[in-house]
Amino acid sequence: DRGYGFIATEDGKDVFFHQTGLQGLSFDSLKEGQPVEFETEEGPKGPRAANIRSSEKTAD
Repeated sequence: DRGYGFIATEDGKDVFFHQTGLQGLSFDSLKEGQPVEFETEEGPKGPRAANIRSSEKTAD
């Protein structure tokens, strides 16, 4: 596995992430389209996602 990927944001931009930015998730358990929450920080090559965690939405 590569250990990195991209998160598609609601405004249509892709944000780079590395598996070291995952919190409570394993890289291998991630699925395309899975909702997540994250913070953006400045990396050596531009913005990247950090503190990435599951964003399970519940019905009201």
